[in-house]
Amino acid sequence: MTSYQAPPADGLEAQWVNAHDQVMETVSLRWENEAWTVESQLVEPQAQAVMRVSAGWQCRQVLLFRDLPEPDLWLATDGAGRWGEVNGAHRDDLDGCTEMLVSGSVIGHVVPIRRLPLLVGHAADIRIALIDPDTLAVAAVSRRYHRVGEQRWEIEDLTRSRERSSESSRLILDVDRHGVPLDAGTHRRRVM
Repeated sequence: MTSYQAPPADGLEAQWVNAHDQVMETVSLRWENEAWTVESQLVEPQAQAVMRVSAGWQCRQVLLFRDLPEPDLWLATDGAGRWGEVNGAHRDDLDGCTEMLVSGSVIGHVVPIRRLPLLVGHAADIRIALIDPDTLAVAAVSRRYHRVGEQRWEIEDLTRSRERSSESSRLILDVDRHGVPLDAGTHRRRVM
């Protein structure tokens, strides 16, 4: 079972930089209205993602903003792996996805890391709805979350691995006591 501490009641902030110390993502995680709100500011591409996550660490909805005050994309789930758009249109192509990630974001991994009841050495394969913030395309992908240490995870992109064997299909994440990523491979380093 994951044994991470609950984030502080007054919230948590984090920021990741690239190898050149340029900010890539800034995040705030706060408890409000009986659920977690995760706000992520991505620098490239310039976008803001807002996730609502239940107390049991299940993603309930994702809004993606780019250059307009209204969301460019708004997806929600019924909690049973069925996703739909804000207008109620069911996205059957996303059926079975239990998680939602925004491409280029590190913070989205905290949801499955906290939710999956894995002991060190165990792994789980899950379907994820992956959002491309440039095009707003959403695709179902498969990922393997392997807990290789108390605070270390290996995430394998099974969709990419099937296409071709590649080291780029694997990401090593070290996490803090809350399950929030510290470093994401060699390309992202947490500075706060």
